[in-house]
Amino acid sequence: QVQLVESGGGLVQAGGSLRLSCTASGLTFSSYAMGWFRQAPGKEREFVFAISWDGGRKYYADSVKGRFTISRDNVKNMVYLQMNSLKPEDTAVYYCAADRTTAVRMGPREYDYWGQGTQVTVSS
Repeated sequence: QVQLVESGGGLVQAGGSLRLSCTASGLTFSSYAMGWFRQAPGKEREFVFAISWDGGRKYYADSVKGRFTISRDNVKNMVYLQMNSLKPEDTAVYYCAADRTTAVRMGPREYDYWGQGTQVTVSS
């Protein structure tokens, strides 16, 4: 049974930082590209950042350029999202997702497995 479990969310003031973690189990982690998505109330789920199976390729949404970074550890089966200079508009539930591909894709429908999400709230 595949499980993706996010952690690290919380309440932070604007300009602050958070590091989200996602722990994967039940799959061959190094065979999957990993992505982070977010969904704010009343909005569709949107792409944030993705990383290839080997960490060599990364893609991000323009809205997080220069503020967020993604990394992964294929030994620990974990993927991370470091979020700096947070803004109130970053407030959302953040989800990690796994995509069994050698590519790096941004469409949510491409992803095979999803975590339950972790809430990030940025106060102004």
